[in-house]
Amino acid sequence: MVKLISSFMIFMSLSIHAQQLGDTSFKAKNTIKTFSAAQAPIVLLDEAHHNFHTMDGRYRPFVDILQSDGYLVKKHKESFTKKSLAHADILIISNALSVKNVNDWDLPNYSAFSREEIEAVYQWVKNGGSLFLIADHMPFPKAAEDMAAVFGFQFNNGYVEEVTNKAQLFEKDNGTLLAHPILKGTGLKEEITSVKAFTGQAFLSPPNAKPLLVFGHSAISYMPTKSWEFSDDTPEISVQGWNQGATLEFDKGRIVVFGEAAMFTAQVSGKEKMKMGVIAEGAEQNEQFLLNIMLWLSRKI
Repeated sequence: MVKLISSFMIFMSLSIHAQQLGDTSFKAKNTIKTFSAAQAPIVLLDEAHHNFHTMDGRYRPFVDILQSDGYLVKKHKESFTKKSLAHADILIISNALSVKNVNDWDLPNYSAFSREEIEAVYQWVKNGGSLFLIADHMPFPKAAEDMAAVFGFQFNNGYVEEVTNKAQLFEKDNGTLLAHPILKGTGLKEEITSVKAFTGQAFLSPPNAKPLLVFGHSAISYMPTKSWEFSDDTPEISVQGWNQGATLEFDKGRIVVFGEAAMFTAQVSGKEKMKMGVIAEGAEQNEQFLLNIMLWLSRKI
């Protein structure tokens, strides 16, 4: 069984990790804007920390989805400070990296953020800001570990796999997609009943958080020392009941945390241009799910 699972993860490495590209032909399905230009929430997309996902790169479709609903999305290319965050409504951090790991994802992995930056984000959220923190599989959990920990989340610097659910579907009917106002949205669209993810990490949430995506009984996290290299000796732990998505109301602010990034954009990978994210089979509701998450962060839900 271990060899079979490792073969699957190696396949994922060859077909997904190596050549992930944003789908340049993507167009958002949403055609009705929640926000007018005068009402548009200001969204900062972090690009100051060697992020794997950027506005002009792999997260172009992500940004297109947000813009379709009226958000004003800006690149944030400076350190997090009280001043740099002062006018932001929502801060999105997706797959930040330490400068030490930009060209080497093997262990050891390091934090992408200084202590001063974490304190600035903490205070900003506490005073009413909304944070959308996304950290995928190794090395991204370690890069964002300290940022997550200050709000009570415990990241796992590995690669998650559902052994009996390789499609990685989270469904309301089987209890892996949990009831939350985000699933219902504003009531103007269909209720979210199923979303699809693509590898990523599993994490533990603080007691006062509300889990969204919960792993089933066959979920395992592999923790290799080298990026995307697995063997029979690779350490693994059960992550049954752990989360891949959760929300937290923190003082005056709101936080959404996800352990997977590709599910919110549109990507193609490899020579065969395998579809990932909102354009993948089984991910038909992912785009509306993202819109609902943003509506919760902007307090429309």
